[in-house]
Amino acid sequence: MRLGEIANPEAQRWGKPLEGVRILSAEQMQALPYATQLLARLGAEVIKVEHPVHGESGRGSSPAMVDPEGRSVGATYLRNNLGKHSVGLDLKDPRGRELFLRLATRFDVIAENFKAGTMDRMGLGYADIAAVHPRAIYLSISGFGNTVDTPYRSWPAYAAIVEAMSGVYAYRNGPDRPPVTTPVGALGDISSGLFGVIGVLAALRHRDRTGEGQHVDIAMLDAVVSMTDIVTNFWSMGVREGLDEVPLIVEGFKAADGYVVMQIVREPQFERLADLIGHPEWKDDPRLATREGWRPNLESVIRPAVEAWLADKPKLEATHLLTEAGIVSGPSNTAPDVIADPHLAARNMLVEMPRTDGEADPILIPGNPVKMSKVAEGPETRVPWVGEQTDDVLRDELGLHDDELAELRAEGVIT
Repeated sequence: MRLGEIANPEAQRWGKPLEGVRILSAEQMQALPYATQLLARLGAEVIKVEHPVHGESGRGSSPAMVDPEGRSVGATYLRNNLGKHSVGLDLKDPRGRELFLRLATRFDVIAENFKAGTMDRMGLGYADIAAVHPRAIYLSISGFGNTVDTPYRSWPAYAAIVEAMSGVYAYRNGPDRPPVTTPVGALGDISSGLFGVIGVLAALRHRDRTGEGQHVDIAMLDAVVSMTDIVTNFWSMGVREGLDEVPLIVEGFKAADGYVVMQIVREPQFERLADLIGHPEWKDDPRLATREGWRPNLESVIRPAVEAWLADKPKLEATHLLTEAGIVSGPSNTAPDVIADPHLAARNMLVEMPRTDGEADPILIPGNPVKMSKVAEGPETRVPWVGEQTDDVLRDELGLHDDELAELRAEGVIT
């Protein structure tokens, strides 16, 4: 799907569910920008507030491309900021804080994802906003939350830090091996962003009923613990060695061109596997008759036989055969596999943004996973450059004149 396209134009007549919802977001990196991008895709207007010179920290991530003015634009920024407007505003300057506070009164949702307490120290915390705008919904995303005093409240956090603290790294690798970090990308960021969206939607509904705004406070560690629930749940039920102690098969097996992942959790599924790969005797083997015997015999019996059957089969072909036999499986895809995947193309799950630095291939950004029959998908608009809409927003929202804007710009308060 390309920028400007609409995947289902017949749905345009319904509008988008969040049209009219306005969001002012002091955001950086991924957790909150992911959340506000999803809200923008559902129709909200998002004004992104970032540093007037270098923008928010996600622009400095790697890999990167160069924008039309020669500034670096990192991958983290590129994949989380479609459909937004950028205002360059120095919140460390008293005049910048005053402008933010004045802007806040005109928006439904005020959002931030700085380290806990940062916005309070600048006079832009929830209490400050609520004092001038009681109906405001204030979304905070931080490593460890703002509203409860915990031992980690003052700690900064990236996704890998809260993922490690959730226990999932040690659960998968054991206590004696170094953890394999970020195994699925920024789970800590994406999960926090999703819970932030849920909180905002619930708070908007609550305001419809009561007329009251409120503080939605998301801690990244809380979000990851809820996503990696098996860690604490299995431990409470007596599992001490992670998945190695759970009687099931969730494994990758080598095929001719990669790996196929299977998940076998019931005896009838294992029997179908035995028949498919030419080992019907497994069904009468007392070692394999129940699921408790599968893992102890995985490497010595099951894996060699499965991989012998897979040796001359491409992973996608093998998956079709396994699926037809009633065995839940899928290919372990590489990036080129994913980019060429017909399912993702049919579902418009990759958005192409043309590069601005002379490279021919576009930037690929995940599309909107929320598909709704009466909501048009698209059009997507490119990410904004630093402070691209500063003058328009301050002029339209606050009535600032050109000479005021020029003075603020000359003094570094705005872009």
